[in-house]
Amino acid sequence: MAGQLGGTPILVLREGSERASGKDAQSANINAAKAVGAAVRTALGPKGMDKMLVGSLGDVVMTNDGVTILKEMEIESPAAKMMVEVAKTVDAEAGDGTTASVVLACELLKNAEELLEQGLHPVVIAGGYRLAADQAMKVLDAIAIDIAVGDKDEEEEELKSVVETAITGKFSRASRDALVKIAIKAVKAVVEEDSEGKQVVDVDNISIEKKVGGRIDDTELVQGMVLDKEIVHPGMPRQIENAKIALINSSLEIKKTETSAEVKIKTSEQLKSFLAEEEQMMLQIAKQIKEIGANVVICQKGIDDVVQHYLAREGIIAIRRAKKSDMEKLEKATGGKIVNAVNEITESDLGHAGLVEERKIAGDKMFFIEQCKNPRAVSIVISGGTEQVVDELERSLHDMLRVTGSIIEDGKAVAGGGAVESELALKIRGYSASVSGREQLAVEKFADAMEIIPRTLAENSGLDPIDKLVALKAAHESGEKNAGLNIYTGEIVDMRANNVIEPLRTKRQLVASAVEAAIMILRIDDVITSKKEETAPAPPTCGEGMPCGAGAGMGMPGGMPPY
Repeated sequence: MAGQLGGTPILVLREGSERASGKDAQSANINAAKAVGAAVRTALGPKGMDKMLVGSLGDVVMTNDGVTILKEMEIESPAAKMMVEVAKTVDAEAGDGTTASVVLACELLKNAEELLEQGLHPVVIAGGYRLAADQAMKVLDAIAIDIAVGDKDEEEEELKSVVETAITGKFSRASRDALVKIAIKAVKAVVEEDSEGKQVVDVDNISIEKKVGGRIDDTELVQGMVLDKEIVHPGMPRQIENAKIALINSSLEIKKTETSAEVKIKTSEQLKSFLAEEEQMMLQIAKQIKEIGANVVICQKGIDDVVQHYLAREGIIAIRRAKKSDMEKLEKATGGKIVNAVNEITESDLGHAGLVEERKIAGDKMFFIEQCKNPRAVSIVISGGTEQVVDELERSLHDMLRVTGSIIEDGKAVAGGGAVESELALKIRGYSASVSGREQLAVEKFADAMEIIPRTLAENSGLDPIDKLVALKAAHESGEKNAGLNIYTGEIVDMRANNVIEPLRTKRQLVASAVEAAIMILRIDDVITSKKEETAPAPPTCGEGMPCGAGAGMGMPGGMPPY
């Protein structure tokens, strides 16, 4: 790229750089984003199709989870990468709705393209979209349903309905019911209160361990922790009841000096004395652990073989090299406290568990710490026939845990099955009449874009999208705000009465992320791609690291003579 000043060219960008500006840049970005939307659109809904993604090394991922599909795709276009970020944001905030958010963002861009062709400025379109998004948030809050979260049967059923909606169509009915119960129990176990007394859920306190083997129904919730570790010494017991657990953050070994030092031993007696003292120090470590009453030791670092022997002799179980994150969860699960040195441990620092046991799961040994009285961290051990099944089960559990957490924290939900999008389309069309100026056209296009969700649900279910959209519009115009599409029968029904419910947070995040991404792409009018700097290849060497021909020009034709 070059400019002109008095007839003299001025180089601004590196030679070979490319630039697209104006309508060309907008069109290229919109088309790239639309291509991403088209790739995931058929995965939307309970009857959405799965995608098989094969990596460069031949590893296979099969899923219909939008964010996973986009993460696994090797996307080059910067605009398309922004669609991936939309899915990641929705996944991080809400756990569900990743595919819908990308589909909506792409539809917003497609409708904006039509307005650009009519001569509307991108800033006007962005302004209209923001107005519509603000109105959509108000409508969502107005139509939200209160979900009581408690231990009563009717309250439990409402919560189960929300969680089931997140994974409808992924597993058999029996497996789905069992997984939903596990997810709800796990989340309720880790609920905490913040400084204002509000309930807060951190799903990071729920550890998920995967094992290939068995069936999906073998998936279990452990009221405590499961570590993918083995007991360090064969002489140690494999099971202890009423366990008292010491959590140690230092190595149970002879410490080395901080500065460089050496010990000079001149006689065999000195060597014997030195080794005896070392052994005595390691025996003392085991004695200190025994004296405070601990019968289980979980160490974040190494444990010397001699210490292992003495611990085994005392009937103490030991685990070494536990991950830092697992140690923190063990604190919450057992009520113990991590200490930095053995001589600092007191009886009050010990954690407690009803049962500690090493078990074999799918051919691998795992360490179970369970029957904790009031655990603030729990584990789920998931099983499945193949690696792909286990991976998909993990992704589904992630969605269920996040959705359950959203409902417990917010207590608000909306009807699913395209009901909320149809209601938003109706209300925003009505709102557009009150908007003055050209933004009104963008607000109307926003309302049209909302209908892409029920339309796609109908298409993916093998139903006629036009007929179903017309029926949905008629139902909502007659005041049925919860009317949605039953994809199994093709009928327009009350989704609230049919227990198809989604968290309010999911829909709010879906709209917010889709609109922000669409506006960001619309406002780009210049794309400058710098040419990658090519590094010159190193000259070949001819032994001793010397370049070939290094001696040329010094009276030696062709370089240095051979030795």
